[in-house]
Amino acid sequence: MSDMSRSGTPRIIAIANQKGGVGKTTTAINLAAAMVEEGMRVLLVDLDPQGNASTGLGIEAEDREHTTYDLLVDEVELSAVIRQTDLEDLCIIPATVDLSSADIELFSNEKRSYLLHDALRQPAMTDYDWDYILIDCPPSLNLLTVNAMVAADSVLIPLQSEFFALEGLSQLMLTIREVRHAANPSLRIEGVVLTMYDRRNNLSQQVEQDARDNLGDLVFRTKIPRNVRVSEAPSYAMPVLNYDSASLGAKAYRQLADEIISKHQKIAAE
Repeated sequence: MSDMSRSGTPRIIAIANQKGGVGKTTTAINLAAAMVEEGMRVLLVDLDPQGNASTGLGIEAEDREHTTYDLLVDEVELSAVIRQTDLEDLCIIPATVDLSSADIELFSNEKRSYLLHDALRQPAMTDYDWDYILIDCPPSLNLLTVNAMVAADSVLIPLQSEFFALEGLSQLMLTIREVRHAANPSLRIEGVVLTMYDRRNNLSQQVEQDARDNLGDLVFRTKIPRNVRVSEAPSYAMPVLNYDSASLGAKAYRQLADEIISKHQKIAAE
């Protein structure tokens, strides 16, 4: 596939929702894998101290000598923190629990909100020729999430198909507006993707209708179904696309990747 998704620099997407358990890390891992299937070169930045994206892509805790903590706090070189995964064109900057102290340690740094922005735009990045950089944010609106939004071109919001799903979005939208006003005027909402969707469940259908009524075209056509294969895949340290390529979950993430890439190719062609 010809690369029209970018013009010289990778497209950086922060995957964020301050509420935990919405499928954020699952979406980060599987969207990255689906983009690779589409011919993209992808870097996944694990910015969550839980390090689940790292584990889910087979990077064991004892193998994470250098992490996003080192990249932000100690300014370690990219070549030391970027790890190759089992997928040829998918790399990751892993995370450990050390990242949980970054908020406190960076508080006195006057550039504390721009550290990830600067790290992902250093000259050495051009050697890797990424098409996309996906940032798996922590489930909170802390300094790490702000760093991701300042660094990103856009924010992808996973929205669990459950009661009160939309209520938590207001604070996230406010944070995006504040970051846009104060530090990153070009930041946009990539879109909202419904996760853990059960088409047999009236509640899922109601959440979808409410989301589309309130957010319109920001809601992706693709819905990620509640699927046992998606849940099982992380325990085998692989994306669901590799664990069960024919599963409904794998197909949905392929559709999501296609929806995102097609949109960027259309914009680039205009």
